[in-house]
Amino acid sequence: MSDNKIETADKLKGLSGVKRIIKALGYSISGLKSAFKGEAAFRQLVLMNVVLIPLAIYLDVTHIERILLITSALMTLVIELLNSAIEATVDRISLELHPLSKQAKDMGSAAQFIGLVLVSVVWLIILLNSAYA
Repeated sequence: MSDNKIETADKLKGLSGVKRIIKALGYSISGLKSAFKGEAAFRQLVLMNVVLIPLAIYLDVTHIERILLITSALMTLVIELLNSAIEATVDRISLELHPLSKQAKDMGSAAQFIGLVLVSVVWLIILLNSAYA
């Protein structure tokens, strides 16, 4: 990495106030674009959310149940972003097969699995409760 890039990163770290918020928003948008473009799993989860969130709004459930339905679905996107960040970092360090690299990637995958189980359980419980109410 050149001294110029290091210097630029140091300058960005020192930002505060509105400039920092604007830069952070730009980084967030860039991250979302990158995930959507480069991660099939993220695109699949976006599609899942495009279906589930309107469905949650449409369903005749309480406000709290609706919040749980939507939040559990959105959490899968958060988890996938973190999982993809872990994978990118591990790959940046080395593409060499290493037990710790595998462990890190497997743990990220396990986090997403638990997130999907959470969505399934929350939706199942709320839908069954609504059906029998």
